[in-house]
Amino acid sequence: MDFKSPETLNEEHLELHKELAGLKNVGGDIGEAADLVIELMHPHFMKEEEYAMPPLGLLKTLATEEATPEMKAIIDITDRLKMLMPRMLEEHQQIFEGLLNLANVATKENKLEYASIAKNLIAHVKIEEEFYYPAALLVGEYLKLKLNKE
Repeated sequence: MDFKSPETLNEEHLELHKELAGLKNVGGDIGEAADLVIELMHPHFMKEEEYAMPPLGLLKTLATEEATPEMKAIIDITDRLKMLMPRMLEEHQQIFEGLLNLANVATKENKLEYASIAKNLIAHVKIEEEFYYPAALLVGEYLKLKLNKE
């Protein structure tokens, strides 16, 4: 069974990449601050797309249908996410600091639209920590219970 991430999350990640690339192209201090965030976010996004997002693709199905044996494979993914969680949260802190710096630089340069983009990205990081990661882990735990795999 192929586990796909929710399309809306894929689109959101693509949009975030585009916005940061646009800020990088501004150049100057804003471009440098955006470039640092891009360097931090890219490998982090890769981990999210591999471990955090695919379990979320099962949420809608599991809300209305029974778990199937094919879904057992997602348990390995969520177990890996659980193991990586301290590192993922550490990366979030680094990304948060980079975004805060970007927002401050943009504010100092009176480029409030750029500061707003940074603040929206900070909100994205918080949403991941408060909802996406816990929901992905719950999918794995739910499947363990339903499929009797410890």
